[in-house]
Parts: sequence; C-alpha cells; structure tokens
Amino acid sequence: MTTSPTEGWFPRWKLTTADRVAPEERLPWPQTLIAGFQHVVAMFGSTVLAPIIMGFDPNVAVLFSGIGTLIFFLVVGGRVPSYLGSSFAFIAVVMAASGYAGTGANINISVALGGIIAAGAVYSLIGLIVIKIGYGWVEKLMPPVVTGAIVAAIGLNLAPIAVKGISATGFDRTVGLITIVAVGAAAVYAPGMLRRIPVLIGGLVGYLVYWLGAASFGDAPIDFSKLDAAPWFGLPTFTTPTFSTSAMALIAPVAIILVAENLGHIKAIGAMTGRSLDRYVGRAFLGDGLATMLSGAFGGTGVTTYAENMGVMAVTKIYSTLIFVVASAIAILLGFSPKFGALIGTIPGPVIGGLSIVIFGLITATAGRIWVENKVDFSETKNLITTAAAVIAGAGDLTLNIGGFTLGGIGTATFGAILLYALLDRGPKPA
Repeated sequence: MTTSPTEGWFPRWKLTTADRVAPEERLPWPQTLIAGFQHVVAMFGSTVLAPIIMGFDPNVAVLFSGIGTLIFFLVVGGRVPSYLGSSFAFIAVVMAASGYAGTGANINISVALGGIIAAGAVYSLIGLIVIKIGYGWVEKLMPPVVTGAIVAAIGLNLAPIAVKGISATGFDRTVGLITIVAVGAAAVYAPGMLRRIPVLIGGLVGYLVYWLGAASFGDAPIDFSKLDAAPWFGLPTFTTPTFSTSAMALIAPVAIILVAENLGHIKAIGAMTGRSLDRYVGRAFLGDGLATMLSGAFGGTGVTTYAENMGVMAVTKIYSTLIFVVASAIAILLGFSPKFGALIGTIPGPVIGGLSIVIFGLITATAGRIWVENKVDFSETKNLITTAAAVIAGAGDLTLNIGGFTLGGIGTATFGAILLYALLDRGPKPA
C-alpha cells in the first residue's frame, strides 16, 4: 500500500465543531478528550472480562489494548477509526492449550502466549498478502456461510464454561441471572450513551447484588484487602512466552477468525463514514496482527477491532481517529495502576459467569446476523451441511490429532468449514 505524492501517511486533521466529524477531522481538544474517554468506557467491560475468563492479568490486557490501538493507528496512517480490545475468539483455544480450569490465575499462561504470538504472525502475514494482492481471495475462501458457522462454533464451544460460572450455589445462580437481565435491560432501556455499555452496567448491578447478599446466603464476602494494599501506580506483572508446537497449532488458526471479523468491521465503518476503506484493509490486518504479537510477548491477550466502539461512533457521529489516540493513552495509564487491577480482582465469580453467558451467547447470535445480512440460502445443501458439521464439531469440542499436532474443537470447526465448503461448492449449481 503506497500513498500518492500529494498524500502523506497521516491526514492533516482539520478542526471542526460540526455534529458529524469525519476521520480526518478533529474536535477542539476538550471535546476530543471527552470523546476518547467514552471509548475507554465502551471497551472496558469486554476488554477486562476476556483476560479474567482466561486467567490473564487484566492490567496487562488493558495496557496492551492501548498500546495495540496506537500500533494500529500508526500502521493505517490514522485513517481507520478503531479501538483494539481483547478478542474473545482466543478464549476457548487458550484455555485448552493451557489446561486452565476457569478460576484463579492461569499458571500455564506462557504456553498460551506463544500461541497468541503465532496467531498474530499468521494474521500479519495475511495482512501483507492483502496489501500486495487485495482481499478478494479472503472473501472467496471464507464466504458468509463459512464465517457464520465458525463464529457460531466458537460461541457454543464456550457455553459450558459460562454456565459452570454461575452453578456453584443457588445464590450464585441468582446473581448470574440478575446480571444477565441487567445487561439486557441496559442494552434496551438505558438512555443515550449508557445503552452502549450494557456489559459494564450489568456487571455493576451484579456486583452490588453479590456484595449486599453474599453474607446472608452463606457465600464468601468480597475481599477488599488486596485493593486496600495495592498502590495507585506501578508496573503490571509481565509474563514471558514459551513456544510449544502443539499450543501454536491449536491457537494460530484464530487468525482466520480475526481476518473475517476485522474485514466485516472495516466495511461497516466505511458504510458509517460514507467512504470506502478497502485500500486500508491489508494495513488494518497487519496492524492488528502486530499488536497481537506484541501483546502476547508480554502477557496480554490477542486483540481485535471492537464492535462496542463502532456502536459509540454510530451514536455520536464522531469518527475522528484522534479520539482513539486519547483512548489509548487513558488505557495505558490504567494498565500501570495496580489499584485498578486489584479492583478488577474483586469481581465475584457469578458476576463474571453471568456476563460470560451474555457475551458467549452474543458471539453465537452474531452468526445468525452474518447469515441474515448476507442472505445465506440454507435451502442449498452445501450451506446447510457446512454449517451443521462446523457448529457441532465446535460445540462438541471435536479434537483431532494430525501428524503430532492437536487440533481442538475451534480449529477443527474452522478448517473443517473452509475445506468442506470448498469441496461442496464444486458440485452442480442449483437450477
């Protein structure tokens, strides 16, 4: 991807006070700061939830979501408004690769980090190829029926983890269900911008219910001792990756999901801003891939562009890319606050479980949205068989051992959907 002689790598942001702000425009700095903070709030719930579910340090995850967003901003030349947050596509394969049971710290995090770096490397390579030859081959390899099937498989593969999180006691189930209802109510009934942060609102409601009722129902009260002892500023706990061939083979295929997800987001942002961003697709893939590799190198999660922040842009009509620089700076400051990490550590398990049910369910439901929006015809046998096989392979966690490599349920569903559709698509076309 090259720029024209009259076009620099970065745009020259023009000051504006209009209601609609284009990517190459900017608001006065006080409003830019407020808009950037809104995006931090929007990404917060999901970006923090993902590392907790995987047993990662949320401080590191938030820190590298900020750093990763800056990397993305630099690679795309400040021309694609996006925030990079923790990717939920990694959860199932990271837990499988590290043998994580879903509670406490992940003692095998280093093995998972090697796999995250491998996924980022594959993602970056795909980005370089797209920069060179375009992305048409991506759409041919992964049409909407395949992408939807893979997304559905991921959500269903995670379902048992979420249900287990609220199943320990009757009070846990009550807190989990209240959290779920609170998320839904906030998403539908909350006024204005609050409707864009339902995960955060639902989490706060669940937290309050647990805090008020735990002692009465015999559950352990929230322990605030670590929060009291934590300093306001300090280095997070970084982790050095180790590279296991089996873990890398298990996690690297997630890059395919990130490609499909990011491509969809860029097209959606292009539609919102009223301009084509197709020429930045390869650079967006590369920026996301490099950010994922750097995050994994220090103990963070894989990252991806965030629908939550797209929702904020859709509501505010502010697409200035400079607001994501501000959001990045705020996230980096939070990453260097042990007090922030200790606060996150006080979130009760059933609250996390309730939020997980919603998030994993939304991942699954996104598959339906992909199929509907792209008018996938399930009367065609190739579409029906591809979806059926991939979804059940992912939901049942079908594991394959191929030449010494272990391919978990998500990997089996991913490669299975791609290969099966390619095979069936060669058959006779319907009349």
